[in-house]
Amino acid sequence: MSSTTKEKVTFSKAFWVANTVELFERAAYYGVFIVITLYLSRILGFDDIESAAIAGIFSACLYLLPTFAGALADKIGFRNSMLLAFALLTCGYLGLAVYPTWLEAAGLAEYNETTTFTGLLESNLRYGIIPIMALIICGGSFIKSVISGTVAKETTPETRAKGFSIFYAMVNIGAFSGKTIVKPLREALGNEGLITLNYFSATMTFLALLAIWFFYKSAQHTGEGKTFGQIWNALIKVCTNGRLVMLTLIITGFWLVQQQLYATMPKYVLRLAGEGASPSWYANVNPLVVVLTVSLVTQMMRNRSALTSMTIGMFIMPISAICMAYGNMLDGSTTILTMHPVAFMMVVGIVFQGLAETFISPRFLEYFSLQAPKGEEGLYLGFSHLHSFLSSICGFGLSGFLLSKYCPDPALFSTHEEWAAASTNAHYIWYCFGAIALVSAIALIVYGQVVKRLDAKKQ
Repeated sequence: MSSTTKEKVTFSKAFWVANTVELFERAAYYGVFIVITLYLSRILGFDDIESAAIAGIFSACLYLLPTFAGALADKIGFRNSMLLAFALLTCGYLGLAVYPTWLEAAGLAEYNETTTFTGLLESNLRYGIIPIMALIICGGSFIKSVISGTVAKETTPETRAKGFSIFYAMVNIGAFSGKTIVKPLREALGNEGLITLNYFSATMTFLALLAIWFFYKSAQHTGEGKTFGQIWNALIKVCTNGRLVMLTLIITGFWLVQQQLYATMPKYVLRLAGEGASPSWYANVNPLVVVLTVSLVTQMMRNRSALTSMTIGMFIMPISAICMAYGNMLDGSTTILTMHPVAFMMVVGIVFQGLAETFISPRFLEYFSLQAPKGEEGLYLGFSHLHSFLSSICGFGLSGFLLSKYCPDPALFSTHEEWAAASTNAHYIWYCFGAIALVSAIALIVYGQVVKRLDAKKQ
């Protein structure tokens, strides 16, 4: 009994500090990211296509760079890496809040009645936000690699599973908290809350910076650090592995649809269901469903192959898209459980999205690792999120075009009737994403059959 009790409290101070700052960082990130396209459009005047492109590149870089940042973190040390990361993040989030305010104070732009800046469409001043967002990308790329690396270093083989479960819980608590704060800010301040929100994120990352400076001390200075050369060679191997390339492209179809939780959903809901809708709260349904069902689904599919589990999840995604589309075909003058039909069916669709994720994500990592050469699993897994890099660019880009075509910004129209006529077929957006999900699901079945035949020939 005593040894068991002791094992439960053997996590180091560095472990708890790292997990606490991870909670702060995720709250800061998701609070901003859930409304990033709204910020770019309503505050800085980017149109749907431009804001989607900027947000997509922003998200894509956050998934591609951490592996390379991890190699640099091994060289300069985890503590220095986290200090650098949180300093960059604090400056970045603060910049998102200060830059538009500075433009107004300098007389280079001004608010109109909807808190959208005017005077920016005729100039390139709005693009000044890009280097500010680059600070967040650089800081975030260090955090993604260093925090998980700290958890690994500060645990033993016996406590690692529990250590990462605590880490996963902190990630989800942070994400939930960040998204939750958006609604009260927007209700109290309107679109100006999209600016004020960044002060919250900057405060979170600054608190994390102080926590690392005063409390983070680790005795673990050794690790399996990788050089930039090793990482580059691993990337080349992954990109020349036909199986992994095809699997990554197919799974990109799933994540492309999943990305619409941030790319399309906020604007779609606010435009069709009204400003009283709560897209940030609807987005929280996804992690809630994942946390509640992932263990059950994993247990249920334990005797099934990874490809079988992923295929089931892939066929759930078209159902999700159909549910989201259906809301716009219901009578908008009625409510369902006090919610606008568009908002209610969006929540139903997000429930199916979360369920699909529980079938796909854990088993994808398992299958990906099995395709790696023996002894190089860890190096290969560093690129297991290439699908998120691709889906961020393609998903956000496609979102911008579809919103512009089927659910345009009401501010572009002189009357509500004109906008209503232009957005009659807004649900076509989800038909497009449903088709992508269905094609990806069918492609995964074909992939499984081809792989099975190739393996049979080898044997």
